[in-house]
Amino acid sequence: MKLLAVRRLLRIQRVVIRYRLDDLLFDLPLPWWLMTLRFAMPWRWLPRKPSPLSRGARLRLALQDLGPIFIKFGQLLSTRRDLLPADIADELMLLQDRVPPFDPQKAVALIESQLGAKVGEIFSRFDVEPLASASVAQVHAARLKSGEEVVVKVVRPGLKPIIAQDLAWLFLIARGAERVSADARLLHPVEVVNDYEKTIYDELDLLREAANASQLRRNFEGSEMMYVPQVYWDLCRPKVLVMERIYGVQVTDLATLADQRTDMKLLAERGVEIFFTQVFRDSFFHADMHPGNIFVSTVKPWSPQYIAIDCGIVGSLTPEDQDYLARNLFAFFKRDYRRVAQLHIDSGWVPAQTKLNEFEAAIRTVCEPIFEKPLKDISFGQVLMRLFQTARRFNMEVQPQLVLLQKTLLNIEGLGRQLYPDLDLWSTAQPFLERWMRERVSPKNVLQNLHSQVEQLPHLAGMTRDLLERMSQPHLNDPPPPWQQRDRWALRLLGAGLLAGGATLAAGAVSLSAPAAWPAWLMLAGGLYLIVRR
Repeated sequence: MKLLAVRRLLRIQRVVIRYRLDDLLFDLPLPWWLMTLRFAMPWRWLPRKPSPLSRGARLRLALQDLGPIFIKFGQLLSTRRDLLPADIADELMLLQDRVPPFDPQKAVALIESQLGAKVGEIFSRFDVEPLASASVAQVHAARLKSGEEVVVKVVRPGLKPIIAQDLAWLFLIARGAERVSADARLLHPVEVVNDYEKTIYDELDLLREAANASQLRRNFEGSEMMYVPQVYWDLCRPKVLVMERIYGVQVTDLATLADQRTDMKLLAERGVEIFFTQVFRDSFFHADMHPGNIFVSTVKPWSPQYIAIDCGIVGSLTPEDQDYLARNLFAFFKRDYRRVAQLHIDSGWVPAQTKLNEFEAAIRTVCEPIFEKPLKDISFGQVLMRLFQTARRFNMEVQPQLVLLQKTLLNIEGLGRQLYPDLDLWSTAQPFLERWMRERVSPKNVLQNLHSQVEQLPHLAGMTRDLLERMSQPHLNDPPPPWQQRDRWALRLLGAGLLAGGATLAAGAVSLSAPAAWPAWLMLAGGLYLIVRR
């Protein structure tokens, strides 16, 4: 593995030299000590002819040659036209669905080996030339024997070794950064790379993507905001996915959307609402929402509907993460910066000894200038830089479980900037968040939560009874056997869990004005009894 990783590093170096990426780097305003690296690169001392390619084309071709992890990085960059020169952004957009395809005959052979039958026996028509091609797979159009138009997605062969080598270097860099930099440790780079490793390998399993698409389709069944194509499960395998073919306009084809008189303001607002619906209502969100995966239906331009494809990467949040994010966003929309600061301290994102007033002032300084401005007037690059500076000052830690959500937010914001630059992000998101928080404390939801807690009571009661019976045995004056010590600790741990759960429930009931708080007091009383009893 180490030898393969070294070979991969040499391959990366050859690509950098071939496409003159070092020229792009040293054209940037770098510190003097980084500029001196030019003299440590021996190939820069050799005479070189000017490249006939533009800088954007060189960057795109380099990322394309280096494989899926680099291509995905380029896809993310392509959504942020506010942070890139136009010529580079235009080239990187080609990485979304126009990566050079692999040999179609290899695709046919893979489909036949996975499905156990000839292509002609499964489909009445199969287009050998791919419809689209991206970093992990390519797509072919086909028609089933029953007449339905479908697309067949096939995973690129030979990806795992390349991904494994790139990940080995990412882990090496992350571990090195954690050893030498206290600031890097706050970002938890090793955990971030570890999460990314799971994400990229999951994307290679098309059965997982099929399951994700089916779940997302159920979540938005009958919705006017978004449509998800049907999956044909009988024809799905780990490396082959067959699903309904959709017809729409790519979301970045602004000219076509304008020609059909699409309501761009409503389209942008629905994009924001879809995101918040996935995150807070469903806790299941499409996490690869670059423009190559998003289309717009042509049926009702006055009431535009999104069409989402490629559900290989999805994210979900725990109830605790949902609650934390909702409270932060709600306080943020209300400009209650003291509440935002207090939530960060309570959640452990910043050290407990952080001075609340100083942290509140820092957050206000970063956030206040962006309110009441449309997207076109907000420099998110500057906002992010100032947030990082604030993080360093207060030792604020990045939460690895939220990195996927942050990546999706970057995609959504970049997309909204292209569709309708005058979109008021705050006024669009705030009503949805307020509605979601009201629904959380509605009598129906409170009763559902109470019902789920009551269902656990017989199990907890049985455990408690068994433990109490074993602890009430004779030989009280003898040293307690090891099993009895473990049972006492088990009871105390159970009591601590009840105390923590009761405290959390009580806090939620008070802050959200829940109508029923008695289960919280019951849990608190039971937990206290189990801890203090002998």
